[in-house]
Amino acid sequence: MPVILTTAYLPPISYIAGCLCSNQTIIERFETYPKQTFRNHCHIYGPNGLQKLSIPVIKVNGNHTQTKDIRISENIPWKRLHWRSIETAYNNSPFFLYYKDTFIKVFEKQFDFLIDLNTHLLITIFTILKIENEIGFTDQFIKNPEGISDIQGFSSKKKIITSDAFPHYTQVFSPIHGFLADLSIVDLIFNLGPEAKDFLVSEINTTFAKR
Repeated sequence: MPVILTTAYLPPISYIAGCLCSNQTIIERFETYPKQTFRNHCHIYGPNGLQKLSIPVIKVNGNHTQTKDIRISENIPWKRLHWRSIETAYNNSPFFLYYKDTFIKVFEKQFDFLIDLNTHLLITIFTILKIENEIGFTDQFIKNPEGISDIQGFSSKKKIITSDAFPHYTQVFSPIHGFLADLSIVDLIFNLGPEAKDFLVSEINTTFAKR
């Protein structure tokens, strides 16, 4: 059964785990775009703890703008700021040097629309994790889709899995600030490298099965 998700910027680990529940991921693009969600921001683990990275966006039709029409604002150098933060956060992680060029190539590209950037990053993440998952898009907004597993809550502003329930793995700054759960998938990739997918399959999906 396909899964349907909202678009997400460098999505949380639970979002990618949700994608693994099926071999087809469908992105909702006709919803009315909400504020303060993972659609345009992500959480990483910086030297001072939890750090939020947000992409500035333009709602071309105000509060009635659909996700597919959300444009990226270039009024501030957000790509340079985000990459600097990611580099500072993960430069000492075991696999940052191995994967950084793959992500840099995406940040060097120009994207006018948020959904295009997010989709390109999702394809990149699938490639790194060797996830053979077809990505598609909705043709219209469907409030209660049938025959599809609706897990769009993974992109809401509230986290799905708490720190207590989330399986732990080694993080760069955990000796200082403790373990932080369900960060951006880049946290898992840079810290676990080739073992990241096995972690998702064996640990995260076990947690999902108990929910």
